Amino acid sequence: MRSRLAGWGLGGLALVAALGLPLVNSEKSVLTDAILVYLAAALALSWNIIGGFAGQVSLGHAAFFGMGSLVTRFLWLDGTPIAISLLAGAAMAGLAAFFLGYPGLRLKGIYFAIGTLALAEAIRITVGNVFPLVTRLPGEELRAYDLIARYYVFLAVVLVGVAVTVYLQHSRLGLGMMAAREDEDAARAIGTNVFFHKLTAFVLSAVIAGLAGGSFAFFHVSYYPSYTFSAVWTFDALIVVFVGGIGTLAGPILGALFFVLVRDVVAAKFVDTHLLIFGTLFVLVVLLFPGGLLEGWHRLWGWAKTRASSWRQEAGGQPAEGRPLG
Repeated sequence: MRSRLAGWGLGGLALVAALGLPLVNSEKSVLTDAILVYLAAALALSWNIIGGFAGQVSLGHAAFFGMGSLVTRFLWLDGTPIAISLLAGAAMAGLAAFFLGYPGLRLKGIYFAIGTLALAEAIRITVGNVFPLVTRLPGEELRAYDLIARYYVFLAVVLVGVAVTVYLQHSRLGLGMMAAREDEDAARAIGTNVFFHKLTAFVLSAVIAGLAGGSFAFFHVSYYPSYTFSAVWTFDALIVVFVGGIGTLAGPILGALFFVLVRDVVAAKFVDTHLLIFGTLFVLVVLLFPGGLLEGWHRLWGWAKTRASSWRQEAGGQPAEGRPLG
């Protein structure tokens, strides 16, 4: 109970800090770095629903990011308010996930993963052929460009992802997803509709990915449609989730901070070898902490509590746990 209250307290402080950041420091570089962290966190939170809660390794997540981005961009530049454009893009991504997931989720294991990757690549190539040119904001929109407004849009998308994750952690729907993840046969034996829970996870993850894609379209001045369908968005999300801690709330957020900040620092200092260095860091984190950075934090916290208890016992004249008298 105490640890849960501490977690909520830290979350509240982080939210206050995020809301107040543009008021304290509105420099373009600072807000841009924060936006990149939010983008990585939103994508990771969305993939974590299908991969972490439902246990389905989808390699076609970029398709939903791209759909949300494309629909949002076209509607917004056509005069539709950005809020409605974002919702429409998310709805399109969710609808696509439903129709693609209904047959696709009947595949299992590696077949599902490869199938989603192939489908996403087919969509990327099609979009690149239909929309081959880079688009830019018209002069009126460019003059009215407000980075702070875009900052808050990205923050709102992350909060949606956090809210959905918290709901799944404490609801029958989320428990059904986790039961299907652990053992589908056992889940069916206790009355869980495995396919329904997997499809629901697939749609929810696509909706949040669509919101993230729409925010990306709203943020960029120059926009290349097929780029938002690139597999890099899928694999970035996977890296962030596994680095932070799959199937958790804090893991994708910690992973996003690590991914963006460390990647940028390494890229700035080691221009020629930054990809090799970052890849090595990623492998070390996964090897040392299979549960991600969140597992590393729990280990460190446990060690600190044990040491503090030992010091208190020694200071009080009592032997530390496990140590003999004399």
